[in-house]
Amino acid sequence: MSTNNLFKPLRRGLLEFAVLTTLSTGRHYAADVLERLAETPFATQEGTLYPLLSKMRRDGLLDHEWEESDSGPPRKYFRVTESGRERLDQLIAYWRQLDGTLTELGAIR
Repeated sequence: MSTNNLFKPLRRGLLEFAVLTTLSTGRHYAADVLERLAETPFATQEGTLYPLLSKMRRDGLLDHEWEESDSGPPRKYFRVTESGRERLDQLIAYWRQLDGTLTELGAIR
């Protein structure tokens, strides 16, 4: 199994965490999120990101607002809601717990 395929399920599972982290810095256009993620192991495509953003919005983790654009149609900007910030805090705490557990088990030195 290639390294890329080995880590694909892990990356997919952590994508919501990465999106919340990216959007926690302020409101962003979806293309901005794609651009930020492109520089990381969480690089993804529109066909993956847009459904995830919609799901996160339905779950109350994100909100959006439309803004007119000088260069084309209105743009949808996303931001993290209070529930989204709470979820991000939970994910960060759990990530730290996992890191500590793996360190204790000797996996991380």
